[in-house]
Amino acid sequence: MAILNILEFPDPRLRTLAKPVDVVDDALRQLVDDMFETMYAAPGIGLAATQVNVHKRVVVMDLSEDQSAPRVFINPELEPLCEELGPYQEGCLSVPGFYENVDRPLRVRIKALDRDGQPFEEIAEGLLAVCIQHECDHLNGKLFVDYLSSLKRDRIKKKLEKQHRLQHP
Repeated sequence: MAILNILEFPDPRLRTLAKPVDVVDDALRQLVDDMFETMYAAPGIGLAATQVNVHKRVVVMDLSEDQSAPRVFINPELEPLCEELGPYQEGCLSVPGFYENVDRPLRVRIKALDRDGQPFEEIAEGLLAVCIQHECDHLNGKLFVDYLSSLKRDRIKKKLEKQHRLQHP
């Protein structure tokens, strides 16, 4: 397994639209394993393949406190199940150090393939609903900062660009 490099905002590769996975094979399972190792090391609770510069529709997630509940979503599709939006303070491994409230549907239906390519469907609420919507946004080239005012987004962008310049002179 390997820890992969996580792209950081405003890297333009984060805006790439991920392509559907055609075949769930050993190479894809290796990617999934590497994504889990990367996410746990970061540390985070969700990671989309786009964030590690692999433009396939793959998401890994673990909402447990002790890394005991790994979840894989290949080619995830979401359907909002309510009109009601709820605010949730979101952070992102690609926007390190920033947390902002984002309004999202409170309940969604998820359809996806698991690690073995088997289809499954479930209803998500709470943190799972927020997290899967956040990660699916990544697959569509969207970041949580896109939900913020342009003023807030520009402020975050300038701070991260300054950090990158200091880290990589």
